[in-house]
Amino acid sequence: MKIAALVSGGVDSSVVVHQLKEMGYDPTIFYIKIGMEDEHGYIDCPSEEDIEIVTFIAKKYGCRFEIVSLHEEYWNSVVQYTIDSVKRGLTPNPDMMCNKLIKFGTFEQKWGNQFDKIATGHYATTTELDGLTWLSTAKDHVKDQTYFLGQVNYVQVSKLMFPIGNLLKSEVRQIASENKLPSAQRKDSQGICFLGKVNYNNFIERYLGKKEGLIVELETGNIIGKHQGFWFHTIGQRKGLGLSGGPWFVIKKDVNRNIVYVSKGYDTKHQYGNVVNLQGFGFITQNIWGDFDDEREVTFKIRHTPEFTKGRISKIGDLYRIQSEEPVQGIAAGQFGVVYDTENKLCLGSGMIV
Repeated sequence: MKIAALVSGGVDSSVVVHQLKEMGYDPTIFYIKIGMEDEHGYIDCPSEEDIEIVTFIAKKYGCRFEIVSLHEEYWNSVVQYTIDSVKRGLTPNPDMMCNKLIKFGTFEQKWGNQFDKIATGHYATTTELDGLTWLSTAKDHVKDQTYFLGQVNYVQVSKLMFPIGNLLKSEVRQIASENKLPSAQRKDSQGICFLGKVNYNNFIERYLGKKEGLIVELETGNIIGKHQGFWFHTIGQRKGLGLSGGPWFVIKKDVNRNIVYVSKGYDTKHQYGNVVNLQGFGFITQNIWGDFDDEREVTFKIRHTPEFTKGRISKIGDLYRIQSEEPVQGIAAGQFGVVYDTENKLCLGSGMIV
């Protein structure tokens, strides 16, 4: 079986190569250059050290190694999507788009189609049921990354391998240490490239600039401060508001008037909601419910967290609506709601929160 291993230089993808060799496979290693680089040469991504580590891994295990660039595609899809979403007052999820459009999209079209499987260092698993492949959660529930994979489709998930999905993070680091891999003690990356080394606010400012606006207390309508543009703030945000006497949380944004509304206190009711509306919901493997008029029990996540929330899902026109059993903090339009079965095992699909 021909396997392409996507290796970034981090400990997780490095151990993927080790695991594949232990399983008797001889993968071809790919390092994808997807850093931040635009027409102005704006780039800040630590690819040099990454490539040195991946080169070492390839030599150690006798694997063929290719460096491929998807800069342009990354800019035109993931980065542009992020800028456009922020400009509209939405909270984007570039990691999900990177997986869907770049790692398992453009890479597949250009190089992956020559291989039977694509192996990655995601903390996830796949489960075979009734002849179908299902995306399923990892052994390490704290590190589980199925949330970030919630936008993949069936063709993509059928081709994916997750060689470390049945390991705990501590076990992955132990394997790396025992085999003297240079990434053994390396810190985990913070998601896609420009959210790693590049300061997020600096990035946003470069493309959207600054525009002073008011910070208003939601309950009283009092002006309590100023901000430099609603695009610097997300729903549920607490830090970086520059307000005293808090804690203050961003509750909503008026995009047209450039106003950020905040509420005070950890237990403010405005921070929480019980209803999550999902637009463009897509099932990864298949629609397990068909057309239904009632509610179905599910678990779900609206961000990357170890915890699953119980709820009931219903279909209202083109929307899927989740009624949560407990209040959910910081429901942000533009983010994704990812839906699982009641056992927190199978990842069923996702939709964008509206």
